[in-house]
Amino acid sequence: MGRTVLAIDDSRTMRELIASTLASAGYDVRLASDGEDGVAALTSLSPDVILTDLNMPRLDGFGVIAAVRRSDAHRATPVLVLTTESAPDLKARARAAGATGWIVKPFDAAALVAAVRRVAG
Repeated sequence: MGRTVLAIDDSRTMRELIASTLASAGYDVRLASDGEDGVAALTSLSPDVILTDLNMPRLDGFGVIAAVRRSDAHRATPVLVLTTESAPDLKARARAAGATGWIVKPFDAAALVAAVRRVAG
């Protein structure tokens, strides 16, 4: 498959779970521990999909989405929000910011892989 996913989450356990799940499905998974690290990684990485948590220190998921959509190089990259949040107003705000989709934690491994496959093309 050879597709690259950038997963941004401040929880080490969640990063490891995402990496394990997607790597076993054939994805090259790169990890960032918060939004600032994730956005910085985009200077040297062109992922096929970005997964981001919403609630993180330094730069939250909304800031990540905004930075990705402002970037000429990554403007069209699908961004999936992976969060414990499920409030309709937050989903609407993420959609308005440019999020491609929304996955609620804890996630089902098969559903995560299916969502990534769906947006990765």
